[in-house]
Amino acid sequence: MTPCIIGWAHSAFGKREEPDVEALMATVAADALAHAGVEPADVGAVHVGVFNAGFSKQDFFASMVFQALPALRFTPATRHENACATGSAAIHAALADIRAGKARVALVVGAEKMTASSPAQIADALLAASYRREEDQVEAGFAGIFGRIAQAYFQRHGDASDALAAIAAKNHRHGVANPYAQMRRDLGFDFCRHASEKNPIVAGPLKRTDCSLVSDGAAALVLADAETARGMARAVGFRAAVQVNDFLPMSKRDPIAFEGCEIAWARAHAAAGTRLDDLSLVETHDCFTIAELIEYEAMGLAPRGQGARVALDGTTAMGGRLPVNPSGGLKAKGHPIGATGVSMHALAAMQLVGEAGGMQVPGATLAGVFNMGGAAVANYVSILERVR
Repeated sequence: MTPCIIGWAHSAFGKREEPDVEALMATVAADALAHAGVEPADVGAVHVGVFNAGFSKQDFFASMVFQALPALRFTPATRHENACATGSAAIHAALADIRAGKARVALVVGAEKMTASSPAQIADALLAASYRREEDQVEAGFAGIFGRIAQAYFQRHGDASDALAAIAAKNHRHGVANPYAQMRRDLGFDFCRHASEKNPIVAGPLKRTDCSLVSDGAAALVLADAETARGMARAVGFRAAVQVNDFLPMSKRDPIAFEGCEIAWARAHAAAGTRLDDLSLVETHDCFTIAELIEYEAMGLAPRGQGARVALDGTTAMGGRLPVNPSGGLKAKGHPIGATGVSMHALAAMQLVGEAGGMQVPGATLAGVFNMGGAAVANYVSILERVR
């Protein structure tokens, strides 16, 4: 049996009163250990995911969890960063420690404090996840990067504005049931489809409702080896955990193919012995609606250029053939960079043990997670199953 998730904790995402990353991590670290039923003395490694990139003058976050849990003092602790896939990078490091026998139990904490920064500071920090040498002057920052991707997709495959609005509306509808979501409001297709004073154009064809939210928040996971997990109240195993990285400059690849995402999904299914049709749900990285649309194609849910069809026919909605982002995704839940990958895994694990409340996909047995750093540069796919 592979390493397992045995516990988790999740703050609400949004504009939070905690002053910094340290305080945000403190909101989840102890709760995750309590949920898992383990003591700090049981933890053999701590892995922290914080993107930062200028959001905070303080850096070197590795040992900050110790302030909340002093009993962790002298435990190996490491900070990880891989753009918007920072949380998954921390998870993979914890999995490696467990598989190598360096730790039987590992604590993973992802966090980000974004809302204290000005809009200009936020835009500049997010551009750090692009190739500044070629992309630094893109208008509207990282939204402009994905605005260009949307324009290129429309030019090749036709106007997909209806599909993007359907994705936004679906995720906001799903997010109503997510107690951790920053925006729990069903905006409806018409609002998402049409530009307005409250939904202005941001970049290219992308409107505000096509863009994920600026958020503060934290999430934590407790991972354990197979033997330890057998004695716990709950255990969610990794049938697969795959990382695929691509070129950073978009000029060196087809920006609308998301080839790294496609390869990561293929390798994950090969490792897990699964097919897409075996999955009960997917949490995928909808930093922008165009990203979710292209990810449908990269994961094999639709042929290239035909992702709009499954966005519009209900395939990916709750009750559809493959619910995608039953949590509301980054679009409704929010996107505190370092917390996102950890959050996605926690929410998928909740589904598999039947603890997802109003978000629950009935009878969920296998969940897929796709967390992406940059514009399909760092690509992480996990396939999770309930063990206990």
